[in-house]
Amino acid sequence: MAYYGKQILYLAAAILLSLPVVSCRSTSNNTHTYRPYHERRNRGGNDRVEEHPTDNADKHKPTPQSGHGLVSDEWARLDIKLGRHDNKKLYKELKRWLGTPYAYAAHTCGEGTDCSGMVMEVFLEVYGIRVHRNSAKMLEENCRIIDLDDLREGDLVFFCTNGDGRVSHVGIYLKDNKFVHASSSRGVCVDDLRQNYYATHFHVAARVTTK
Repeated sequence: MAYYGKQILYLAAAILLSLPVVSCRSTSNNTHTYRPYHERRNRGGNDRVEEHPTDNADKHKPTPQSGHGLVSDEWARLDIKLGRHDNKKLYKELKRWLGTPYAYAAHTCGEGTDCSGMVMEVFLEVYGIRVHRNSAKMLEENCRIIDLDDLREGDLVFFCTNGDGRVSHVGIYLKDNKFVHASSSRGVCVDDLRQNYYATHFHVAARVTTK
């Protein structure tokens, strides 16, 4: 009898010792265990796949603009969605000028232009307003200075790029700090007022008057 009693005790102890092991195995077989994020987002079926933040960012990956800063592809091509208050005629005309090479004292779309030449032609085509051919004279005779915070589509932005404090460059403001101008190195392109080069050489913002 004592022999059988010991066997029962050994069997009970073995059962008790096996319980934690059984519990751990049960947890590892749970169908709701965590899977790495990249596995979850690639899972097939009807599961909702969350878009990774970098996926969306790559769609608007900025394009280098000759060392002056970064401008997204949509702005570089003016391939942007316009609202009902945007001047579609202005955007259409400026898009036509994009890529025109820089040429001093010229103002022909697609062939060559300088900054003031492009502004002069665009304002004549879009607004029917004739502005001065020279950027400094344009500011002096055709514009009134406005606060930077009051900039709106079609206003002009002037720069002093020669280091002598005199106006030497002009561009047409669009929105979201973007403006179109004729760069001496890249031709007609879109840039951002917050880019270091333009922020450093910015002079004033102005609005063309009809007089």
